Amino acid sequence: MPDPYRITTAPAPYKPAAHLAYPPLPATEIPPGVEVVTLPGGARTLAYTQPTAPPPAPARPVAGGGQPIPVWAKTIALLAPTTGVGVAAAGVGISYAAPGVIAVSHALWAAVAFLATGGIAACSVVRAIRRRTGPAHITQNITANGLFGRANGTINTH
Repeated sequence: MPDPYRITTAPAPYKPAAHLAYPPLPATEIPPGVEVVTLPGGARTLAYTQPTAPPPAPARPVAGGGQPIPVWAKTIALLAPTTGVGVAAAGVGISYAAPGVIAVSHALWAAVAFLATGGIAACSVVRAIRRRTGPAHITQNITANGLFGRANGTINTH
């Protein structure tokens, strides 16, 4: 039995049928991406085709006849105004916050002055107490027996 999937003879050339079951589609009804193609045997049929790349756009003339502006330069040119607006907004915010910042600054300086006054007062009190009692006299007597012997000592304060 011959193999039904193997073609042993060349296909017959295309002969259009006298009576078509389906009339051909008008060119206006063919969807995009579908074209009428001619097969190697001569038969014409509809087939999906790969989209062709559009032709490159012609170069735009540059004013003054110079080189076109690079993309990075355009990006920087667009970022500069936004940065300027951000800096301006920060300046406005600081100007609104300035009275509060000044008040906080005065409060912090007052706290520093209070701490410094407290430190000076504490030093004055300690000095006055030491003057009343006089300087401390400490006498130490330490004895030890042998090189590694245990040391004993007394501390006398006058």
